[in-house]
Amino acid sequence: MTSKFASAQAAWLLYVSVCSSILFAADGNLNVYFVDVEGGAATLIVTPAGESLLADTGNRTDDDRDAKRIFQTAQAAGLTKIDYLLTTHYDGDHVGGAPALSKLIPIEHYLDHGDATQTSSPQAARVWEAYKVISEGKRKSMKPGDRVPLKGVQVEAVASNREVLAKPINGGKANPLCDGAQTKGQDPTENSYSLGFLLTFNKFKFLDLGDLTWMQEMALACPVNKVGMVTVLQATHHGFQNDRSGAPALVFAIKPQVVIANNGPRKGLGVQPGYKSQDGAPLPPANEIYERITKIPGIEDIWQAHLALTNDKSHNTDERMIANLEETADCKGNGIKMVVHPNGSFTVTNGRNNFSKSYMTIAR
Repeated sequence: MTSKFASAQAAWLLYVSVCSSILFAADGNLNVYFVDVEGGAATLIVTPAGESLLADTGNRTDDDRDAKRIFQTAQAAGLTKIDYLLTTHYDGDHVGGAPALSKLIPIEHYLDHGDATQTSSPQAARVWEAYKVISEGKRKSMKPGDRVPLKGVQVEAVASNREVLAKPINGGKANPLCDGAQTKGQDPTENSYSLGFLLTFNKFKFLDLGDLTWMQEMALACPVNKVGMVTVLQATHHGFQNDRSGAPALVFAIKPQVVIANNGPRKGLGVQPGYKSQDGAPLPPANEIYERITKIPGIEDIWQAHLALTNDKSHNTDERMIANLEETADCKGNGIKMVVHPNGSFTVTNGRNNFSKSYMTIAR
């Protein structure tokens, strides 16, 4: 009976997998799910061929909240496995959910920037050891320029392990914004090692740099913009958190039409209360960080995972484009979904209220 049940289950999973592949192939769209992990990061990408790339897995919690939210999203997307898990870096809000997720759904390949750089604290050491256990034999560390072998899209690493692309990948023009641009010293944390990638689907371009920090952003931007212009930016570091990311020389040069922030109720899109800069330099006014996004040339809209409770109403986006309005304790975990069509049109939908807005990729 056990053997028959296992065979029947395997046949059913094969049937679901085949049907899902046919569905995605017929659909022809790229689907991107921004899963709410309360100020961490988890972005699930499903290609037109039905293959999947998950960038980051949120936090570890006693109830496995983030892993469960990712799993539910994967189920809703028709997935029976995750083809690639790309961990931008080893901070707990980006990799903490991985062990629990690996028990809920098979993960075939693990991608990262290399070994963890900060394991002196017991908590960081546990996070790193847990990642090594689940990724053993299935792990690859990526260098700038490496690609993820997904069908129908191009996913290329643009930053990894404190290195950036040696050559520009979209033309490479001198960046006038570099003249007199603010510089900052090297961020000593895991953030600066982030594995960032550019996804290209025909004319559409999506950039996710994890928590990449200022010095590496400047290396991508100056003296030549190595990334080119993009369609959608996942706001780096949860929305330029504490001004450690979001160098204008890069952000204004790539000119995203839409920015999506994976912020938390009190994390990202501003300066956290009590935070002090590493080098003692004065931090900008709390609202300046949000305003920097609004000043991107040609920006059409900002979408947020959470209402930024430390900002006033004028420094949050239109409420229709905010997925969660509550403190974490009352949060429902609503996500944001983006559907990209082969012709470059794309629609973003708020899981809280089903508000949708459509855009057209500007070919540049």
